Amino acid sequence: MSVLGVTNLSKTYRGVRAVDDVSFSVRRGEIVGLLGPNVAGKTTTINMILGVLEPSAGSILIDGIDVGKRRSEAMGRTNFAAVYAQLPGNLTVAQNLRIFGFLYSVSRVETRVRELLEEFDLVRFAEMKCGVLSSGEQTRVGLAKAMLNRPPLLLLDEPTASLDPSSARTVRERITEYARSDTGGVLWTSHNMHEVEAVCDRVLFLSHGNILLEGDPKTLAGEHGKSNLEELFITIAREPLSLEL
Repeated sequence: MSVLGVTNLSKTYRGVRAVDDVSFSVRRGEIVGLLGPNVAGKTTTINMILGVLEPSAGSILIDGIDVGKRRSEAMGRTNFAAVYAQLPGNLTVAQNLRIFGFLYSVSRVETRVRELLEEFDLVRFAEMKCGVLSSGEQTRVGLAKAMLNRPPLLLLDEPTASLDPSSARTVRERITEYARSDTGGVLWTSHNMHEVEAVCDRVLFLSHGNILLEGDPKTLAGEHGKSNLEELFITIAREPLSLEL
């Protein structure tokens, strides 16, 4: 069952197609990597899925709900974390999680907040203001917030970018466990191809607003004559037309 269905999605800015007739899905229990160089259209796609931007054409279904027609209901079935989307710095970690728990209508909010503080090793920071935490600690708080409502669709934009290798590995394990529990599906953007290969079941490569390639991250590079996913990424960034499709 798909928790995300994107059909013929396009976005045009002043005559320029940032996203051009893109279609893909994310199934429950699946982690899908949305990859590509800067200005490929990844962030624009995510912002349309989140309802921040209105598509020029196409449709988006989250857990079967049309974002264009029932935005509030659809948004209640997703959540999001990114290093650039920091939580209010003047609130403590516990206050942030509690407030977002109320916004997402999470049942037994206090219990859920305690669970996430423990799961993301944040108990000792619970009464500290988010603004004084390190970037890595703030990233963990953002991920905890993204898990609050156990969303059918979890959107993650570079979720481990500011974490040390040990913390990044722990976060990857948490997210993988989340997907494998069949709680929901995950759409994950990253420039770390080793990470993508380790966690993603499927990857989509965007280039100039189009899905250029799709497949298993462990075999896709070899199918296009490249030794690894990073080499394939570099080729797509520099000379996508050289690929044999």
